[in-house]
Amino acid sequence: MRRRTPPPPAPLPQREGVDPVRVRLPYGGTWATVREHLVERLTGAGPGVVSAMFDAGLIVGADGRAVGPDAPYEPGMFVWFHRELPAEMPVPFPMEVLYRDAHIVVADKPHFLATTPRGTHVAQTALARLRRELDIPTLTAAHRLDRLTAGLVLFTVRPQERGAYQTMFRDRRVRKEYEAIAAYDPALALPRTVRSRILKERGVPAAREVEGEPNAETYVEAAGHRGGLCRYRLVPATGQTHQLRVHLNALGVPILGDPLYPVVTAPVPAGDFRRPLQLLARRLEFTDPVTGADHAFTSGRALQAWSSHDTWAEG
Repeated sequence: MRRRTPPPPAPLPQREGVDPVRVRLPYGGTWATVREHLVERLTGAGPGVVSAMFDAGLIVGADGRAVGPDAPYEPGMFVWFHRELPAEMPVPFPMEVLYRDAHIVVADKPHFLATTPRGTHVAQTALARLRRELDIPTLTAAHRLDRLTAGLVLFTVRPQERGAYQTMFRDRRVRKEYEAIAAYDPALALPRTVRSRILKERGVPAAREVEGEPNAETYVEAAGHRGGLCRYRLVPATGQTHQLRVHLNALGVPILGDPLYPVVTAPVPAGDFRRPLQLLARRLEFTDPVTGADHAFTSGRALQAWSSHDTWAEG
């Protein structure tokens, strides 16, 4: 078995808080040049784009020097480049930093802001914004919240410590508590623990419940109701994609503002920040795996459908 060599540090600086793209040339294949491989690999860039990047010296090797258009293909070689940033509508909501030390940053993310660069959301993400605002280029996310979900996100400062925090989430040593606003159903027996098997298929927007051994578990209780609405307190024991949204929908009380459950609706126009999904990552509790300190954080955000339902509904 061929041992994978760790990648060298990026020779290009971040741009707008976004890392350069790193590509490792695979073993095998019949490519004669680096350009030939990347033209085939990066078809989504559009015709002529990759060749133009080589001609402009925008693709570099580990030494920071431009890789020539005719540079021979070398299996295992690393190259870097900056992708052209998409035109993004700024998310016009602040992101409050609740805590910062030499190891972690805890931020209170607004609705509509993706956690990390992905797809069409790159510079307008919580990670890129914090890197710029806090001047911490090494900042990385220890976990993620959906773009439409607001609330607490933990970031790590030192790359060598990121694994310890990610392992903490993987091993369920973090207590997460969420809040959601949905219809009130007096016939729904609460509190209860919901267990099911959730399947999320690539390319399919919504996840679904299927037969089989449960892989998702959520404790659900009512934290108050009024005017036909209920404020639900959710404590997930697992972290499947869209788990809380799927489980409340299965109980017959889909979260207000959800564009996927119970039915997938058409995307809203860019810049339409009305009626956000009424789901909030309210609390985050854990023992720091690096310092041993006990941490407990609470979001200061309020879900608008509960605090000002008429305003949210008219949005």
